[in-house]
Amino acid sequence: MRSDGSTSVFQLKNQGPIYLIGLGHGATHWIAGTFYILLPALTKDLGLTYTEAGLLVSIFHASSFAANFGSGVVVDVTGRKVIFQIMSLVVGAAALAVFGVTALYFVLALMVVLIGATNNLWHPPAIAFISERYPNHRGYALAIHATGASIGDMIAPAAVGFLLISFSWQNTAMISTLPIIAVVAVYFFYLMPMDRPAPGERRSSITFGEYLRGLAQLVRRRAVLGLCLMASFRSMAQVGLIMFLPLYLADVLLVEPWLMGLTIMGMHLGGVIVSPIAGTWSDKVGRRPIVMAGLTATTVLILLLPLMPTTSLFVAAVSFLGFVLYAVRPVIHSWMMDLAPAEVSASATSLLFGTQAALSVLMPVVGGAVADRYGLVDVFYVIAGIMLVANLTVVLLPGLKKPR
Repeated sequence: MRSDGSTSVFQLKNQGPIYLIGLGHGATHWIAGTFYILLPALTKDLGLTYTEAGLLVSIFHASSFAANFGSGVVVDVTGRKVIFQIMSLVVGAAALAVFGVTALYFVLALMVVLIGATNNLWHPPAIAFISERYPNHRGYALAIHATGASIGDMIAPAAVGFLLISFSWQNTAMISTLPIIAVVAVYFFYLMPMDRPAPGERRSSITFGEYLRGLAQLVRRRAVLGLCLMASFRSMAQVGLIMFLPLYLADVLLVEPWLMGLTIMGMHLGGVIVSPIAGTWSDKVGRRPIVMAGLTATTVLILLLPLMPTTSLFVAAVSFLGFVLYAVRPVIHSWMMDLAPAEVSASATSLLFGTQAALSVLMPVVGGAVADRYGLVDVFYVIAGIMLVANLTVVLLPGLKKPR
């Protein structure tokens, strides 16, 4: 696939695919964000415990783990990237639609499996597409991709929160499928032609044997495995925050759904603002300093959250948390693409997101058990401890250089 080449040709007119991929990434996070904001209403309506609610979130991440590795193999071997992004969006929209017509826990759990698959079917083809097409501006391009996620994370809680004022959680789930359908239509019209090689151009695919050799080379690198481990602890903490912040707001601070949605929106707004800055800056100063600063600040802020004396201060602290929590996300992705050979870039993404999903499975159930036994406040201290481990892992990473 064609790349952006040198800096001199990297103009706004060449960046259209970056912003469209960001739009699609936002749609996948719209799906996940809708699920998380529906969770308190769903939990109350069905009479679930925190542990049972946490099990749904663990199922989400378990299915993400399973979907991740399969998509990486298929993308690297076939060279097709756009079609798998479209499939991801279609599966997620269908799952939300079923949410709107059932209240059976077992069926909802099956739909959560599909929503989790949507989340990580997306990343290998999308990140590989961007990394291959814009190799000289990887940090910036992946920052726009991450910004799309933050926009989806930001808009979904506010929109769903306001919809819950007038509609049941089931009707809200149905309405939430409409933006996803619109994005799928845009992809078919604008990006699908890019999934086919131009005349005389060879598709960037490899044989299965070449794929296995490249993957074996990748997993033998200590820096790659250390980066995956660090990202996994950070992801565990992020999952804990996304799940337990709405529950804390609803059950401890007793806020209305619309304020809960606006609070989560404020957290993700920080990601929208800071992701492009952090990604572009990491292209210049390196990945490690940005990641270390973001993780350290995140740890401190999580420890301070339960100490906020008023709801207003809590909401303000959550908003500021978003700036540091999401600043490091595109930088970690860029760091992995720096290390990965181009022919297995999708599988490197699968490895990164797969390990994140594997450890993230534990957080909802562990957090739910802690909340049931000790209360929601203590969950934040567990999350802060996990983020501290991520900090220590960054310190222990070996010196990282781009592969030849």
